Amino acid sequence: QVHLVESGGGLVQAGGSLRLSCAASGRAFSTYGMGWFRQAPGKDREIVAAISWTGDSTWHADSVKGRFFISRDNAMNMVTLQMNSVNPEDAAVYYCAASRGVLGLHIPEYDFWGQGTQVTVSS
Repeated sequence: QVHLVESGGGLVQAGGSLRLSCAASGRAFSTYGMGWFRQAPGKDREIVAAISWTGDSTWHADSVKGRFFISRDNAMNMVTLQMNSVNPEDAAVYYCAASRGVLGLHIPEYDFWGQGTQVTVSS
């Protein structure tokens, strides 16, 4: 069982940066692949980035590639999403999730979810 709590969301100006954090509690955090997802009003939840157990492998959606960066610190039970050059299309509720797979790219692969953190972008 993994309990996830996101933080760091808020209002950011277009072109600015924001850093989301996800604190995990529970045992064996380092055996879970982790992902960040987002859901904008009226849209389906989509994956933004994923990272493997050790952090050696990462994946980023084309829409955020080169702007967002996922990382993890297994000693701190933490996953972060660094968001740079944010644009209005990035506004959404962002969710952290844990997968028993190595590098999950699809929602059904994720077993545990946080409550989400809102990111609002002003233009």
